[in-house]
Amino acid sequence: MQHRLPLIYLFGVVPGQYMPVWPVYVVGDEPETLSFLVSVDDQRHAMPAAGEDSRVAEARRAYVTVVTQRRLHQQTFRQRVLRAYQERCAICRLRHRELLEAAHILPDGDPRGEPIISNGVALCKLHHAAFDRYILGIRPDLVVDLRLDVLREADGPMLRHGLQGFQGVRIAVPHDQRLQPNREWLAERYEIFARTS
Repeated sequence: MQHRLPLIYLFGVVPGQYMPVWPVYVVGDEPETLSFLVSVDDQRHAMPAAGEDSRVAEARRAYVTVVTQRRLHQQTFRQRVLRAYQERCAICRLRHRELLEAAHILPDGDPRGEPIISNGVALCKLHHAAFDRYILGIRPDLVVDLRLDVLREADGPMLRHGLQGFQGVRIAVPHDQRLQPNREWLAERYEIFARTS
């Protein structure tokens, strides 16, 4: 902290998995609680410019710290949701981790849209995009519904097998009841889907 040297911070995402954040700077020290405060900076701006106003540097670091916290929050949420769903899409059961995402039931912007497993569903990229754009809905009884116009559409094998084929299918959820999707939030989300259909 005294030398203002950058460090690498290893952020624990899930047990045994870490995400490196660099550069970070120790900006506060609390010896009585054996803790310290870390601020994130952007690699392009790690070294303050000659004559840079300290208030500008602090504002930049605060902004980059918030952006980094959001990124870490999303990674942590993704890792926990994928682990709960045994790294497979809840709809099509695809197991290619690089094609899986954690979909929020209540969006990030909602005051209740917390990054907790019961507010997430592991979905492949196709089903996540369809869920986010209200092409696909998940009922509170965990059954998939598609918009009527999409069900009636004739396009090709991807539409037929990738979306239409999952109409009425029950999603796979974690065995642990506490990790399953919150049914009230699914109902709220499904209402929006029904209105847009």
